[in-house]
Amino acid sequence: MLPLEGQSPSARPLAADFRQTLRLALPLILAELGWMSMGVVDTIMVGRLPDSAIAIGATGLGQSLYHMLAIFGGGLLLGMDTFVSQAHGRNDVRDARHTLLNGFVLAIALTPLLMLAVSMWPWLMRRFGISLDLVGPMQPFLSALNWGTLPLLMYFALRRYLQARDVAVPITFALVSANIVNAVGDYALIYGHLGFRAYGIVGSGWSTCFARIYMALALAITLLWVERRDRPAREDRPHVDLSRIKALLKLGLPASGQILMEIGAFSAATAMCAKLGAVELSGHEIALNCAAFTFMVPLGISSAAAVRVGQNLGRGDAASARRAGWSAILLGAGFMTCAGLVFLSIPTIIARAFSPDPNVVRIGATLLLVAAAFQLFDGLQVVTTGALRGAGDTRTPMIANFIAYWLIGLPMGYILGFRMGWGALGIWIGLCCGLIVVGSALLVTWHRKPLAAYAGNSEGL
Repeated sequence: MLPLEGQSPSARPLAADFRQTLRLALPLILAELGWMSMGVVDTIMVGRLPDSAIAIGATGLGQSLYHMLAIFGGGLLLGMDTFVSQAHGRNDVRDARHTLLNGFVLAIALTPLLMLAVSMWPWLMRRFGISLDLVGPMQPFLSALNWGTLPLLMYFALRRYLQARDVAVPITFALVSANIVNAVGDYALIYGHLGFRAYGIVGSGWSTCFARIYMALALAITLLWVERRDRPAREDRPHVDLSRIKALLKLGLPASGQILMEIGAFSAATAMCAKLGAVELSGHEIALNCAAFTFMVPLGISSAAAVRVGQNLGRGDAASARRAGWSAILLGAGFMTCAGLVFLSIPTIIARAFSPDPNVVRIGATLLLVAAAFQLFDGLQVVTTGALRGAGDTRTPMIANFIAYWLIGLPMGYILGFRMGWGALGIWIGLCCGLIVVGSALLVTWHRKPLAAYAGNSEGL
């Protein structure tokens, strides 16, 4: 949107920033919901297998462990948000493409390391004392997921590039249509329809793998379409650049460290719930799926915040960058407040959608009440993290997440859950306290951030 005649971009009302943030965020929100829907559909589909608690528990544990490492790898590419969005703000297409190529190189180099690490999870879970009833079916499910690692990382790189250049609708299409691919795959491979034999929960892993291959191909086609009209001259063609890869890692390592702290905390909580048995683990998975589903909305807003803050700083307009960040934070906080009220109102109805087992439903509904309490703070922390990333600050969120989850939330959850005998409820109360701390700390950090020092200075990142 252009400013009114005689009005500087930094003088536009906040309402204009809400509109711009929403215009970019809405397709990204739908994309995030599409990403999360795959896990929810997988959980619901395997929950109809004969032993519902074991099926949900093994699938949920495998998904949590896989995503902790895969999303860590994707987090190493988050520096692309800063570089590409600020290059786009400067109208420097050559530099944006240069970042994309080196993002691809980084993704390819990470793939074998991540796949090796994922393959170690079953052994580690047995050493941790998780029941073989859960680890046994989880292992082949995890192996199937693991083959989708390279397309998943390529999808991450393509998405970061496209959204930073304001190409967001095709990302939504890729995720929504990938859900159809996944749902059909679940129907065919879990239960043995459409000429396939029944693979049980392993079929769910292969279905997700195929859906991720499809997502990467869809965004690759989008990239060719976006770039078709503006072919670079020979001297402007991007090339493998170790200094750019190093710069991406300089931003990406703290960003992925922050993600590892957060996802790792919930994965650790999943492992602790697994020690309590299949029923408590299944209740935990229901609440976790619901909380993760609502989290996708502020996560999409967070991506929009990173892009808009970065683009405005690339133009040298710190005031507009500040306003873009606040508009995103307020949008995320408003949605998550509404989500918390929904969890508070109908927790049992939500839990029954996942499992017919009354014990599983009871625990899931109780944990949804705790999830209701931390929704606002979860929204604040993720959107503020995106705004800070647009300014090139990925260290502060990492430090805040480490302190909040690993020094406060998880130790408190362990004491309440095991020492005081509160079980999964105690573990979730600990996580809730950690989220309150990190959300509050990052909000204060954004309020005090001197953005003028970063405006027009992306070359020095």
